[in-house]
Amino acid sequence: MDENAIKEILSKESAEFKQMIALHRECEEELEKLGRKKILTDEDELQVKDLKKRKLILKDKMYVLMSEYRGSLR
Repeated sequence: MDENAIKEILSKESAEFKQMIALHRECEEELEKLGRKKILTDEDELQVKDLKKRKLILKDKMYVLMSEYRGSLR
């Protein structure tokens, strides 16, 4: 089963996975907002770093759940 199919299934069956997707999307939106600024303050730059870290952590957690789901199919 491919990655997109697993994401689709988990987004329907797992509240935790669905929440992670929403949080990941929120981080992306905030990063886009900050990216539109012409000049970033020091606080903005720290926020960018924090958002990137959170996005990566969420992505890692989603892939763990996907891996576990894939393993449960065997």
